[in-house]
Amino acid sequence: MSPDFHPGRLVMIDIPGQSLDADTAAFIRRHHVRAVCLFRRNLGTEAQVRRLTADLREAMGPDALIGIDQEGGSVVRATFLPQAPAAMALGAAGDETLAEQVGAAVARGLASLGINWNFAPVLDVNNNPANPVIAERSFAEDADTVTRLAAAWMRGSLAEGVACCVKHFPGHGDTHVDSHHALPTVDKSLAELEALELKPFRALATTAPAMMTAHIVYPQLDPEHPATLSRRVLGGLLRESIGYDGVVITDALMMKAVHERYGHARAAVLALQAGADMPLAQGTQAEQAAAIEALAAALRTGELALEAAQRAAARLDALARRYPAAPKDYPPAQRGTDEALMRAGWARGLTAFGHACVPERNTTLRVITQRRVDGDGVSEAGLSAEQVMTLFADFPHVQVLLLDDLRQLDERLLPRDGKFNLLVSNHRGRYPAAAAAAPVDLHLALWNPFQALDIAAPAVVTWGYAEGALAALRDWLCGLTAAPGRSPVSLSPHPATAS
Repeated sequence: MSPDFHPGRLVMIDIPGQSLDADTAAFIRRHHVRAVCLFRRNLGTEAQVRRLTADLREAMGPDALIGIDQEGGSVVRATFLPQAPAAMALGAAGDETLAEQVGAAVARGLASLGINWNFAPVLDVNNNPANPVIAERSFAEDADTVTRLAAAWMRGSLAEGVACCVKHFPGHGDTHVDSHHALPTVDKSLAELEALELKPFRALATTAPAMMTAHIVYPQLDPEHPATLSRRVLGGLLRESIGYDGVVITDALMMKAVHERYGHARAAVLALQAGADMPLAQGTQAEQAAAIEALAAALRTGELALEAAQRAAARLDALARRYPAAPKDYPPAQRGTDEALMRAGWARGLTAFGHACVPERNTTLRVITQRRVDGDGVSEAGLSAEQVMTLFADFPHVQVLLLDDLRQLDERLLPRDGKFNLLVSNHRGRYPAAAAAAPVDLHLALWNPFQALDIAAPAVVTWGYAEGALAALRDWLCGLTAAPGRSPVSLSPHPATAS
């Protein structure tokens, strides 16, 4: 191994706290780390974030890569920036110009903080309503719509100087398992993948500066390894067949789908052998150091070719130099314009199903919702019951039925006493079959749109719960606006309400 090559340049880590402490800064310098992923726990005030990114640039050097998940919808970290519509809300609006403007606005906000790499947009084609982790994070259930809107979103971001990272190659849209918790399998042939999942990745391979891998086993491509660690998938399919020469970063190696089987250290080596450039090695300093040392050992023994590691480093250098992390100004007037844009995007995506009608103002509403919804490490926390009830401030007669878990809903919980039963789904999970019989008059799905399939009632789907989505829904409830969106996924009303 060349004494001038530092394998820490290939590893992305996470850090504790909202400031860069001396011990972490020393670790970064000692190991020549140049990439950090920020999470919600790292983000204080805007001024604190700018201080943090300045300190990171000082520690990591001029080719620093500071990454974040700022997709829009429920997957955002910098919640103080203008909140972008979820991808599926943009799918419901169906407007490429809007998608491009939203991508640009997201980038302007991140650039103002000194963040130069956004792990978005999602290219997964969500054709599986049971998918527990993608859903509204996808633009649509068909590949052409995903490609068209994701390309526009990415154009906007890149024009504003923030690198995109499309995900999750070769496709996470048809899983029944969340790879944060277990290892999913998608048993499709290459021909089947080419007909759907791979279409957006192939179409955008020449313009996407980076791609993130999926921790999914595709047994007809490689029965032994998840895509993140598979030479057949990353080396053969992505690098050779598709011809992709941009940066390939893994999804987080701490996710159970990989960590429980391989651990940080071995997975980091396997990922680079497979064709990735950068393992995302979150965890303790000891785990991060183990991943870096594993790469160093593999280079010393020849298990990992120095030439391959140097190619990876060169791709990362090029990404950092094309999209530098130096913060940019974000004038108040532009920020106000971006906030208005986001709200307009949420309003254009609002979608009604099954002849949903606004309740009469003097009707006594019984609002059923979940008491609280915690974040899960991927999505931010959902709305609390108190926040949900602000939707009904203009209705004079409102009662509330709070459940600790909305999946407890069934017909025994809701009396048929003439009150208007209004279910507000502020959680993400799908409902069990027993919920379909509950006497619900109107269903407001604030997160997972596929919940509309579970309840035998007319529905309004917001595709998310940012303030822009709630403002659009309040206006609809007050009879001030329509719900103009057209669903980009199949959400036919439950048979009991179809007409």
